[in-house]
Amino acid sequence: MAVDEEKMMEFLGRVIGDAGAAVAGLCTSLGDRLGIYAAMAEGGPMTAARLAERTGLQERYLREWLAAQVAGEYVTYDPRTDSYLLPEEHAAVLADPSVPTYAAGFFTMLQAMYGTEDVLMDAFRTGQGVGWEEHSEALFAGTAKFFRPGYAGALVPEWIPAMNGTERKLTAGAEVADVGCGYGWSTMLMARAYPASHFTGFDFHQPSIDRARELAAEQGLSERVGFEVAGAQDFPGDRYDLITFFDCLHDMGDPGGALHHAEQALAPDGACMIVEPNASADVRENANPVGRVVVSASVALCLPAALAQHGPQAMGNHAGEEAMRRLADDAGLHHWKLAAESPVNRVYAAAR
Repeated sequence: MAVDEEKMMEFLGRVIGDAGAAVAGLCTSLGDRLGIYAAMAEGGPMTAARLAERTGLQERYLREWLAAQVAGEYVTYDPRTDSYLLPEEHAAVLADPSVPTYAAGFFTMLQAMYGTEDVLMDAFRTGQGVGWEEHSEALFAGTAKFFRPGYAGALVPEWIPAMNGTERKLTAGAEVADVGCGYGWSTMLMARAYPASHFTGFDFHQPSIDRARELAAEQGLSERVGFEVAGAQDFPGDRYDLITFFDCLHDMGDPGGALHHAEQALAPDGACMIVEPNASADVRENANPVGRVVVSASVALCLPAALAQHGPQAMGNHAGEEAMRRLADDAGLHHWKLAAESPVNRVYAAAR
């Protein structure tokens, strides 16, 4: 078959662009972790020398970093004053962890993803998994850092009110289990908003639970928030008014078993909140920026983590709503609805 030269060169351009983005991701992570973006956001236009003073970093490295930022159009440059500027719109994405648009945390996760490439190569050959605990601490910290802003912006003001009757229960005083809580930001966001309720976060990963306990103590929430090491199929307690799964059900080797255990642990009128990536089981529908990030993360993290648990089902993170609904129905959670949706997440409510 004859090669279409125009299409080939167009695709070559896309691949080179992707290569540039992959390398630039390291610069983005450095800018976030070293506080460079934060310093630029607070200081307006500044020279490399001024930025070095504000950050305590070496000017020569900063000048090289700034050149890369200008090349990626993250930062603008004014040759008249030899100064660099992080536009306010860019600062909202790169410099302020308190706003929902902050996305720099994902680049911390990349350290862990690239760090396990050789292990993933073996997994592709053997079919074995790569456990969550096999990754570096950057994955756990980066995951918390990436998801926290979105949860902070939507969980209390949008998602919980969309769950029929749940907000009323939490306001009056409810018992809540947050399964797969990681560092516990989702647990603590709910606890701060609903002081009459009690919350317990569960995760099988001891280091994450240790960090969650530290954060709860720092925020003065330890009396109403507890964290325990436990799996999704054996976490203790019953008569929970709300059981939540934030971006974790698809990482489990037996998601159906997790939902079955949740059904047994619910109060008679309790409900489950299941937050999953906004991705489709139809691979063609994921040909967009969010879909590409989600499905690529499934290759590196989600599917290998599920396979490492040797359960009956490894879903990946784009199984889609119908697959999730069937799991819930088989577990006895027959009432199902799409409660809320964002560009990144879909929030499902499931009850008996």
